[in-house]
Amino acid sequence: MQEIKLLRERIAGGGFDPEFSALCGGTPAASCRERWLSVLAGYEKAFGPADRAALFSAPGRSELGGNHTDHQRGKVLAASIHLDVIAAAVPNESGMIRILSEGFPVDVVDLSETAPRPEEAGKSSALIRGIAAKFLSLGYPVTGFDAYTTSNVLKGSGLSSSAAFEVLVGTILNGLFAGNAVGPVEIAQIGQHAENVYFGKPCGLEDQMASSVGGIVAIDFEREGAPRIERIPFDLASCGYVLCIIDSGADHADLTDEYAAITRELAQVCGCFGRRVLREIPEEEFFAALPAVRAAAGDRAALRAIHVYEDNRRVEEMTAALRAGDLSRYLRLAAESGISSWTQLQNVSPTGSTVHQEVALALSLARRLLGGQGACRVHGGGFAGTLQAYVPAERLDAFVSGIEAVFGPGSCHIMSIRPRGGIQLA
Repeated sequence: MQEIKLLRERIAGGGFDPEFSALCGGTPAASCRERWLSVLAGYEKAFGPADRAALFSAPGRSELGGNHTDHQRGKVLAASIHLDVIAAAVPNESGMIRILSEGFPVDVVDLSETAPRPEEAGKSSALIRGIAAKFLSLGYPVTGFDAYTTSNVLKGSGLSSSAAFEVLVGTILNGLFAGNAVGPVEIAQIGQHAENVYFGKPCGLEDQMASSVGGIVAIDFEREGAPRIERIPFDLASCGYVLCIIDSGADHADLTDEYAAITRELAQVCGCFGRRVLREIPEEEFFAALPAVRAAAGDRAALRAIHVYEDNRRVEEMTAALRAGDLSRYLRLAAESGISSWTQLQNVSPTGSTVHQEVALALSLARRLLGGQGACRVHGGGFAGTLQAYVPAERLDAFVSGIEAVFGPGSCHIMSIRPRGGIQLA
């Protein structure tokens, strides 16, 4: 916490520029200063003048490998990115949390009511309530706060704007009421719990973990509640490649059942063995029982299970390739993961959709524009939204132009990998 007057002077005078440079990729320092000054102004417009405030940031994330493996206690490779949700926050001692996110109505959560509320399912207030409830259960004296937030994480883009918001709320509570004693792994787990139990979405832990921990991270979820995490130092830009996220323009609305069907069908596969997740079933045992699996769960469920087994191995190999600096091997594996998502996991186009197959079309166009170089793959949950492409720097202009000629101006976004996860700046 610092005096708001001093915060403004420090931001305007470039005092935070080193932090902004690390967190915001190639974004000009002047733009970063303006954004952080605007969040302070937004706070005071919403909640009135304050003597002191704290500043927080939580990044979006990009999944690099391991598509839909996390909820099977599998392996993933992910990275935090330079797009983030930022906040100015002030304790209010009222027993209430009030968060005004730019462009949305204010969320108000009464801390005396910590149980999930059915009417909040699918709303950001459910996430706030669930995260605050966990901090209270851990014994931290959460007495309420006001916060104003703004985000440049592309909503519905597969960059996990919801996970970034969860990590932001956890980081605020950690900074204001827990003396930053709660580690990034636990903050991620708290966010997942809130999304599963309070918000009502059966997500895995990858998104929250990548946002909270930061950088490129290899995560193994074999040990429930205690994932193994390895940070991988690797500079993609120094190898002459640019990471792009392509927004296909597909609509995420009414796709909840498509996402839930993946976990539901994999649960049917696991039920054939009396297990909960695929990680508990040796691959050889699965294939030995494949006829019975097909009969009980169906062919799509079997194919989705095969994808999970194979993508877990690919994550190991992709991680090893990055450790060794072998980018060509890494890109080959990334492309294989994308093909597996399309043909086995089948999360590129919604079931039965024939007219609208935006992600599939974007993948086909990206492969053509890459001309046999780089790689592209479906990004995140799939079915709608975005894909990921690794583009040689010398082809970047032509690649962006080719994508935007079909999917519209601003549909191809250039990403930077951020070295830090959720943080308190002041």
